[in-house]
Amino acid sequence: MNKLWKPSSDKPTMKLKDICQLSKGKKPVRLRSDKSDELSIPYINIKAFEKGLISEYTDGKKCNLCNDDDLLMVWDGARCGLIGKAKKGAVGSTLMKILPKVNIEKEYLYHFLSSKFHILNTKPKGVGIPHIEPTLLLNFELLLPPLAEQQAIVAKIEELLSDLENGKQQLLIAQQQLKLYRQSLLKAAFEGKLTNKNVKDGELPEGWIWCLSGMLFDSVTSGSRGWAKYYSMKGAIFLRITNMNFDTLSLDLQSSKIQYVSPPLNTEGVRTKVKEGDFLFSITGYLGMFAIAPNLENAFVNQHIALCRPKNGFIKKYVGYWIISKTGGLHYLNKSKKGAVKAGLNLDDLKNFPVPISSVQEQIRIVEILDNKLTVCDKIEETITKSLQQAETLRQSILKKAFEGKLVSFG
Repeated sequence: MNKLWKPSSDKPTMKLKDICQLSKGKKPVRLRSDKSDELSIPYINIKAFEKGLISEYTDGKKCNLCNDDDLLMVWDGARCGLIGKAKKGAVGSTLMKILPKVNIEKEYLYHFLSSKFHILNTKPKGVGIPHIEPTLLLNFELLLPPLAEQQAIVAKIEELLSDLENGKQQLLIAQQQLKLYRQSLLKAAFEGKLTNKNVKDGELPEGWIWCLSGMLFDSVTSGSRGWAKYYSMKGAIFLRITNMNFDTLSLDLQSSKIQYVSPPLNTEGVRTKVKEGDFLFSITGYLGMFAIAPNLENAFVNQHIALCRPKNGFIKKYVGYWIISKTGGLHYLNKSKKGAVKAGLNLDDLKNFPVPISSVQEQIRIVEILDNKLTVCDKIEETITKSLQQAETLRQSILKKAFEGKLVSFG
């Protein structure tokens, strides 16, 4: 009768420090982007580790070399704890090579370390650049059944994870298709095709006109610097890039993303106090993030956000939807960006992109249609996101059972 493998006195657990050898990567003295006879060894930096794309070469002197499929772990940075497989080359300075010292199936070790990513990533060491806590990693205990049973466990893990990954990819495809559908709705809306018949491509519907965005604003300004000294545990909400996103008219006001400030009344920055209905644009870095301010009672913006106060006489959500359309305002704003290293917009850019204006009645109708259809998209997006989260939970459950000896039965 088949039974689950269980640890016993002859199948003990062992600590990672007793079964693995860890060696940190190093930054080579000689490193170039072009391969040559002298510099022919691929440097396995993060880009090469994650995407298999080699962009740098070294001579291998005083380097930690690795072979194809050696196990590498991200040691420093936001993704510390991520495990992967090497390409033959020299191990990058932010990576750690992990080699088994005992008779252990490499794939078995790989999946075990993969199951520990969340623990390692959420309990790093260091206040600057986070890195793996070595004691935590080295004291993980791993059940070591016979090699044949390790291989059987690996085969079962990979069978289940393959099915799970296929399902995940279908969800990701659906998620991408949903984004394309959102943009196709916005495109159709501002071509007049949601509210008019027989609209010709490239022409505005009858009665529509183009205007410059600046004609719609009473004022355009941006946040000032030096707010850090006013940070506090309570007070006014301080809106930053982290509170903005793409493809939405709403701010992200999750409690984990809220920063408060308590500025004196005579502070220069109080000129950027936010009012309900204000248009907010990201103007450095991630261009194209936009929101229409809700009633926040007391809020200010930082220097990376521009605040445009709309005039009366048009429907704010109508213009907002135009702004987030990739064939609309977002397209024109990205054409205006300056700077090759750090992209940016100036305030004149926000006053000089074109906006198609229909009658207020038609604006209301377009917003109604978009609200209804995009609300359905939001619900589908929520379902997809929840399913992806459930897939990750199931993945962790499979790995947990595998290394508790509860996944595979043996005769």
